[in-house]
Amino acid sequence: MGRLCLIGILLGVTACHRSEPPQVSVAAASNLAEVFEQMGPIFEKQTGIHPIFSFASTAQLVRQIENGAPFDLIAAADAQHVEELDRKGLLFAGSRVPYATGVLALWIPPGKTVVASLLDLTSPAIRVIAIAKPELAPYGLAAVQALHRAGIWDRVEAKVVYAENIRMAKQYGATGNADAVFTAYSLVLNETGTVMPVNGNLHGTIVQELGITANTQHLDAARRFIAFLVGSDGHAVLSKFGYKFPANH
Repeated sequence: MGRLCLIGILLGVTACHRSEPPQVSVAAASNLAEVFEQMGPIFEKQTGIHPIFSFASTAQLVRQIENGAPFDLIAAADAQHVEELDRKGLLFAGSRVPYATGVLALWIPPGKTVVASLLDLTSPAIRVIAIAKPELAPYGLAAVQALHRAGIWDRVEAKVVYAENIRMAKQYGATGNADAVFTAYSLVLNETGTVMPVNGNLHGTIVQELGITANTQHLDAARRFIAFLVGSDGHAVLSKFGYKFPANH
């Protein structure tokens, strides 16, 4: 505490307050958890802006914004939900930006039956397959699409358990409650066990977009976060976690 503040308190004067550092509140899809946890300190060091991340499924974040949650921007796991917010007038005009293309992965936790292809998921040894709810999570939707296009959905549907988001799906595998997990490659690329990126031809392209909320109180900070994310430093971290980038970005 500064000397003048201390004197003020001793004299009964209203205490001094240090000015709060600038902040930006980011509603972030669950697949970005490890990415943003690493990226946040770099962004803050460069800009002096403190990022506050709230992770959930994309649909859950959209619902929160529709209900007035005070986020400055949303970094979604797809483009459709961001487009929906924009159409409803809940995004700052012209702020939508595609920032990454996600990679779906199948993770077999250590100690579980190893698979070499999606077809192996039909084996009796694979009893539980964890997937994020497709109506909430774009990666969950991509997983269901992949199983349909691989022609095995009818044979594995009874094994599927649904999680609220892809981090929870991963947790099912980490705790031994699932033999196979569909999740974002970014969440498991450094995990032990078997990590198998899913052929992108088996599901829709996971183009991830972000946008600034219409009721942001930190417009400049939100713009600076976007500039960082789509710039060379942001791309370096995203690349490290296996993300690809949309054309022209």
